[in-house]
Amino acid sequence: MAININNLSNTNQVKQKLDQQIQTKQQVNENANTSQQAKLATRDSVSITPQAKQMNELQKKAADSSPALNQKKIDELKSAITSGDYKINPEKLAASIANFEFELG
Repeated sequence: MAININNLSNTNQVKQKLDQQIQTKQQVNENANTSQQAKLATRDSVSITPQAKQMNELQKKAADSSPALNQKKIDELKSAITSGDYKINPEKLAASIANFEFELG
């Protein structure tokens, strides 16, 4: 078997061969990525748990049943606190806190 050593300086053929191999690998990778994305896209789904549905219903009920703000009352309280006219009944406050704690427990 004879080896042709006359074309050692001619690297165009080698470069073309390498370019073809690189292009082939890139096409294979692109095809693999595309098929992988297609598989993932078909597997995506969303499901809402019963607990999430119940939480959503409770939030709606709370929003519907919450009392509307009485801006006039809020303004009166703010001005009374600012002027120092707002008096706190410590016994009533303690009873309210105890009631709240009792209802939580």
